[in-house]
Amino acid sequence: MPVYQINKGINKPIEFKGLKAQYIGYLAGGLVGLLVLFASIYICGLPVYLCILTISVLGTGLFYQVFKLSHKYGQYGLMKRSAKRYLPGYLKFNSRKLFTRLKK
Repeated sequence: MPVYQINKGINKPIEFKGLKAQYIGYLAGGLVGLLVLFASIYICGLPVYLCILTISVLGTGLFYQVFKLSHKYGQYGLMKRSAKRYLPGYLKFNSRKLFTRLKK
């Protein structure tokens, strides 16, 4: 009879070294962007040490910013913050018919 392991991580967000959920994707996208930037700067003819210095400074900033956002907003907080922008400041009704016709 085979023995199966029980997966205790069900319904938990993906986490990698302190990064949660979508921030892993943001960091991966940023690193791919830095790789493309490095290749384009190198092809343009800048010296290698200047390319490495530029990319390392930008990479450090990327890591710092993504970890800062992950710790500040958590798993869904950044999406909630961006969605909050689309909420109206107030609602204006000209009559009370909407509320008086509601079923209980």
